[in-house]
Amino acid sequence: MHSSIRVGLIGDFNDQQKAHQAIPKALHAASGGDVEVVWIPTDQVGRGETLGNFNGFWCVPGMPYRSATGAMQAIRHARVTGTPFLGTSAGFQYALIEYARNVLGLAEADHQKSNPKAGIPLISPLGCALAGVKARVHFSQGSAIRKAYNALESVEEYHCSFGLNRKYTRLLEGSQFCVTAVDDQHEIRAFELDGHPFFVATLFQPEMRSLADNAPVSPLVNAFVSQCVRQSRGMTRAAS
Repeated sequence: MHSSIRVGLIGDFNDQQKAHQAIPKALHAASGGDVEVVWIPTDQVGRGETLGNFNGFWCVPGMPYRSATGAMQAIRHARVTGTPFLGTSAGFQYALIEYARNVLGLAEADHQKSNPKAGIPLISPLGCALAGVKARVHFSQGSAIRKAYNALESVEEYHCSFGLNRKYTRLLEGSQFCVTAVDDQHEIRAFELDGHPFFVATLFQPEMRSLADNAPVSPLVNAFVSQCVRQSRGMTRAAS
């Protein structure tokens, strides 16, 4: 039976990466198995699968990507076309870079790990690495993420050592960019784009819940899949 939704995973598959095991599992659980998961290698964006054939995109952890340019090309497609988008960990980092470059015109915005001499090191080392750490995040009122969790806060898992350089936070603030989750130290841990049907990026990794036996799917993954289903129905009506 043909799956009702197709979700493109933007990233370079590595079977040793726990997140790469967890994400397809989370998507299948959230959709009741009614999802086709397609890996889109970052160095194949624009040369393989047509991006317009997907109902949603998830930019996955696992940097350095083979092609940061390819990853950002796919992120830009999701942003411009209104296709549901979820980015976690490195996906959060590169969604920030894509927005800074292509919306704000900050051409020198970059990731300090891959480009130590970046003119604008938008993504820089965290003051304290979050490798395997679980910590509390607080959700902003009116955000998609707060609506998904139906809660003021949550405890989430991280596997990263880079995040948004707070020095540049003010450059990002504007009509579209919305901070939607912070930690106990008020560091930005998620953002959304206002006016987009569903564009959510988190430094934490909600997918990791799916690796535990009998654990419920993250509310954020459920919300993403629900939006992908709506996208699919809209595409079906448009084609009929």
